[in-house]
Amino acid sequence: MLNQDSLAQLKGLKTQMEAEKERAEAVVKGTQARYGFAVLDDGREIFIPPDEMLKAFPDDRVQVCIRPAKDNKTVADIEKLLDSPLTDFTGRCVRKGKAFFVQPDLPQLKRWLFIPPHARNGVKEGDYVRCAILRHPIRDGKPQAKILAVLGNDDTPGIENLYCMAKYHLASEWSQSAKKDLDTCLEQASPLTGDKRTDLTALEFISIDAAKTQDIDDALYAEVSNDGWTLYVAIADPTAYITPDSQLHRDVAARGTSVYFHGDILPMLPEALSQDTCALSEGVDRPALVCRIAVSDSGEVGEAEFLVASVRSRAKLSYYAVDRYLNGQADELMSHASPLEALYQVYRALRARRETQELVMEDRQEFRWVLDDNKQIDHIEPYEKLLSQKLVEECMVATNRCAARFLAEHKVSGPFVRHAGFRADRLEETRKFLAMHAPEVAELDPTTRSGYRNIMRALAAGGSDLPLRAMVNRLLTRAELGTEPGLHMGMALECYTNCTSPLRKYVDFLVHLKIKAVVLGEEIAPDEQTDLGQLREQLANARNATNEAERWLASRYLQRLETAEPGRTYQATVAHINSSGFNVRLNDNGLEGFVDLRKDPEKFSYDKWTASLTSTTRRFQLEQSVEVRFSGSDEEAGYLSQFVIVEGCGLKPPKPAKA
Repeated sequence: MLNQDSLAQLKGLKTQMEAEKERAEAVVKGTQARYGFAVLDDGREIFIPPDEMLKAFPDDRVQVCIRPAKDNKTVADIEKLLDSPLTDFTGRCVRKGKAFFVQPDLPQLKRWLFIPPHARNGVKEGDYVRCAILRHPIRDGKPQAKILAVLGNDDTPGIENLYCMAKYHLASEWSQSAKKDLDTCLEQASPLTGDKRTDLTALEFISIDAAKTQDIDDALYAEVSNDGWTLYVAIADPTAYITPDSQLHRDVAARGTSVYFHGDILPMLPEALSQDTCALSEGVDRPALVCRIAVSDSGEVGEAEFLVASVRSRAKLSYYAVDRYLNGQADELMSHASPLEALYQVYRALRARRETQELVMEDRQEFRWVLDDNKQIDHIEPYEKLLSQKLVEECMVATNRCAARFLAEHKVSGPFVRHAGFRADRLEETRKFLAMHAPEVAELDPTTRSGYRNIMRALAAGGSDLPLRAMVNRLLTRAELGTEPGLHMGMALECYTNCTSPLRKYVDFLVHLKIKAVVLGEEIAPDEQTDLGQLREQLANARNATNEAERWLASRYLQRLETAEPGRTYQATVAHINSSGFNVRLNDNGLEGFVDLRKDPEKFSYDKWTASLTSTTRRFQLEQSVEVRFSGSDEEAGYLSQFVIVEGCGLKPPKPAKA
């Protein structure tokens, strides 16, 4: 037995060890490995060993005990769960023996979660599922999950879309409160009555859209004036039916946009509004916000007036039919010749002005995916943007410009679409790039509208062996939403916004609300729906969902082609390049994927000034033609297609023999 002195020493040692421990609250940070880190409120990151990581999920808020370990390091033991933000998530059912598990589709959670028999909900091995945590692992490191819904399996038509909708939490149903609000507004709203609307039903508006489009949100009319034309752009007015304080409005704001998948659509508005009551359908009177624009002979967008009006579309014309008419290939639209001819002249003037005075995005080869009955890609066909599509686009750009100018003149807090051009943190690099490759514009100020415009024109003009316009993309910022007007460098405009698609985009819906309030002399009430930061996140989330579904569909299509013709090769173009490898775009179908050169036996050196990767024997350059072979897809990278370079591709030319 230990004597009193030994017991006292042990007690003292225990007291000392306890004194050396620290308890704190922390957020669990996962890694690709089994261990993790406890991120304390003071910013410290303490190592969590694998056994302790079994007791928590990434992003859990926990109480940890920080204790000394070997080599003067500290580790964190998880003692108590304070909060777990992990709610429902998606994954795939896997089986081991008779036990069923879900493999979560979460970036930092790689462990399988056991599904007890009573929580399986009819799931089968290989099913894609939506789940929730049934039992947290804090006590014994053994979590359990329950199946909320079985989404389908690899043979389910449209599983890519269904899964991505669930993964990114995109709403596919309307709340009961929103449905009730919808019924009320359809029953009680009568926006065509009263004296607040200007009657423009006598004007011969026409809509030009895809043949199958039902949510028609714009109609056009133009007539000759003394010094050019008067362009009328009528935009559907859903704000006439949706009251700002309704649950329907809050649900619309939460969606933020209509989400277009290949083969499926999640509309921003209930279809009773977007495809019926508000759509500018042929032959019926509809409430609209109309922009009346003076367009000069030289294509300058002059004075503009916004009218809260009622309109009647005379016809719904397809892009294809209008294109044939404009190209002199058909005369079946002669009954609409007057507005079509005037609109065509307006388009030519507006387009010519933008091409000479501003910036126009270069046309790129477009591709159309044709799906089969299982919503898989049957084939992909190239197509060129039609003249009729460019006509409509030019009218929309003019209207959006006028909307931004209207908001700015009346000191209304947006939303505006701003594009700063070159990144502020890359201006020195930009100047060095221009000095190296385009010295004729190196002295221009890239932060001004005229400087940026002239720089981009010079880079796009050619004359260099390098693809300068494509190379400079890495130095550019993205367009963003803001409450104050600002330059849109990408279009070389003083200010810009979007207002022509209020049936599909909440930004446009908000702009409508504010323009109408000014026109009608009403107070613009600030509301929680105008949180642009939250709206940006919603739009990015929807974009991520559609991008992942597209990559998944594309990878399955490429895999079918590979199965039918093993070793098939593709001609492609280097679309983006970095130190790890490069993205390619296949010439025949526009599909994209990644060539990972980190796995190549040769070591490549990346040169950002020439946008190239070079090894001892090979060199790859931005916009270079290459030959590749499909090698699979990376599910953890959102089904990004992977390619490998065909042997002999990219070889440097042999050095000339010495004399």
